[in-house]
Amino acid sequence: MIASSFLACLPLAPKDPILGVTEAFQADSNPHKVNLGVGVYTDEQGKLPLLRSVALAEDRLNTLKSARGYLPIEGLGRYIRQVQTLVFGENSPALREGRLVTVQSLGGTGGLKLGADFLRWFHPAAEVWISDPSWENHRALFEAAGFTVKSYPYYDPETHGVNFSGLLHSLEKAPRGTIVVLHACCHNPSGVDLSAAQWQAIRTVVVERGLTPFLDLAYQGFSRGTEMDAASVRYFSELDIPILVANSFSKSFSLYGERVGALTVVCADREEAQRVQSQLKRVIRTNYSNPPTHGASIVATVLEDSNLRQLWQDELAGMRNRIQSMRLALVSYLREALPDQDFGFVAEQQGMFSFSGLNLAQVRRLRQDFSIYAVDTGRICIAALNEHNLERVVEALARVIAGASGI
Repeated sequence: MIASSFLACLPLAPKDPILGVTEAFQADSNPHKVNLGVGVYTDEQGKLPLLRSVALAEDRLNTLKSARGYLPIEGLGRYIRQVQTLVFGENSPALREGRLVTVQSLGGTGGLKLGADFLRWFHPAAEVWISDPSWENHRALFEAAGFTVKSYPYYDPETHGVNFSGLLHSLEKAPRGTIVVLHACCHNPSGVDLSAAQWQAIRTVVVERGLTPFLDLAYQGFSRGTEMDAASVRYFSELDIPILVANSFSKSFSLYGERVGALTVVCADREEAQRVQSQLKRVIRTNYSNPPTHGASIVATVLEDSNLRQLWQDELAGMRNRIQSMRLALVSYLREALPDQDFGFVAEQQGMFSFSGLNLAQVRRLRQDFSIYAVDTGRICIAALNEHNLERVVEALARVIAGASGI
């Protein structure tokens, strides 16, 4: 008989609010099931695409037949240079002055985790504030690092827009030193983004209150293009305060399984950058030692080559435009099915997601009665829609919404 151990009373952990939806979807035997929960771009055939730019880069790398040695702790140098240029711009003063410290990470989540651990070591008394709502993992990541996590107002369900007065008023009362997590573009889960004027107003409050901005740039290129989607990051990089940015290539390169991301810290000068890099390397060393090679090599190969880079930009624009066409089609179909209700706000949202307005009971009925899966918050992934499943999704949405409203 095995002696009792600390594992004997270990409770079963709750399912992840997003990945748990996919597990339920995979267990569903309905051949017409649709997964609107997970944040993955699929093409018109409902398949995960292999970008041609990625395939060509892989072909080029395969001809080299390189050995697979350890990378430096901070990651692949050529990849780091391309991240800095893409995110901050070729003419970035911070880049030119050597004030950017970038480390390769295990996806955007890994970049957030490295940043959270680094901040916990050197800014431990701070609170972390995230938007309400926010990506579910934001709270978990920072709480796991040991921070107290609070929320600032963001989404207004009445207007389907940003509660900007509430957001600004909240940040104006934040304790000095508060770490404020901001979605750089394509707000997840709402799809509602800030205007340039609103970003400038937030930047002013950040400076006045001595806040530390941590920008999450997971969807660069999915709103208005890679340059415009990085505008918020570049606004903050002009400031004489510490800035952290986590970015990801999972969506933009369709490299989900390669876990290709980065964390960048904007420093005051080169000397400070050297000290920051030395400490970030300690965080990485005690976490996973050093990052993998393949995904970063693909991204670097594409971004270094002008032809491959342009091909990637064209493919990224194709994904962005298809998502927007699905938004417009969804709004049009819903207008026909439910003429007394206005879903025009869906067309105004940006990126892969939409806050549909569905409540928990409606989300559960979608799953149980129609095998259509969404996150409990009502967030749906517009990128999962296509001409083959759109009518079925709209019919189910209409029946669920009409049933709830008594139509």
